[in-house]
Amino acid sequence: MTSPLLQVEGLGKRFGGFVALEGIELAVEPRERLGLIGPNGSGKSTLVNCICGTLHNETGTVRFDGREIDNLLAHQRTHLGLARSFQLPRPFPSLSLLDNVRMPLLYTVQVRQKILRSPAELDTRCIELLRQVGLEGKARRFPRDLSQVEMRKLELARAMAAEPKLLIADEAMAGLSHSEVEDILTLLVRLNEQGITVILIEHIMRAVMSFSQRLVVLVSGRKIADGKPDDVVNDPEVVRAYLGQ
Repeated sequence: MTSPLLQVEGLGKRFGGFVALEGIELAVEPRERLGLIGPNGSGKSTLVNCICGTLHNETGTVRFDGREIDNLLAHQRTHLGLARSFQLPRPFPSLSLLDNVRMPLLYTVQVRQKILRSPAELDTRCIELLRQVGLEGKARRFPRDLSQVEMRKLELARAMAAEPKLLIADEAMAGLSHSEVEDILTLLVRLNEQGITVILIEHIMRAVMSFSQRLVVLVSGRKIADGKPDDVVNDPEVVRAYLGQ
């Protein structure tokens, strides 16, 4: 039996007197596709920030690939193979798409592998990553030249450039059309088939249900369900708290 790639045990986070997360238990297996859902304010982003190191939990432990990472900074966790995309894409606006993808290769992958790639090798890898998201034809363009769906694809390409073991995709489909949602889903499934474990945080339920092998639900900072997607969405507590029925 394999050990979880990500293990969260008893995680808690407060902001002053407000309890954002309490007693969160979560295990994610290698190569798994996990959906994380919950109403606004349920603690999803806070949990992701605690896992990725943007915030630090007051209680509990986060282990990644067998290592306790609570005391590591965000960039150190990225070096271990933990990457995320953001709800609002955050490219470097003054850099081309090629150079936006180059940054994580330079400052994450090369640091981890301790191997210096030549400029030509870096260019080849950047083009390959942009090709995977359908943006190789705009490699020399700038983020301002992209549509909304292209911005989200660039955000995923930047996360992929870190060559993660685990990718957390935080609302990568918000505001997209049906066909654009399908494009992002296809990309995430392809990444998973390449061996990357994926946690998808999303409000578009058809996308979550299509993608996820397992579904976790947060409400008011607590985990209320964890299991097969069909079982979870039919759980009476989930229906009351999240689906509003």
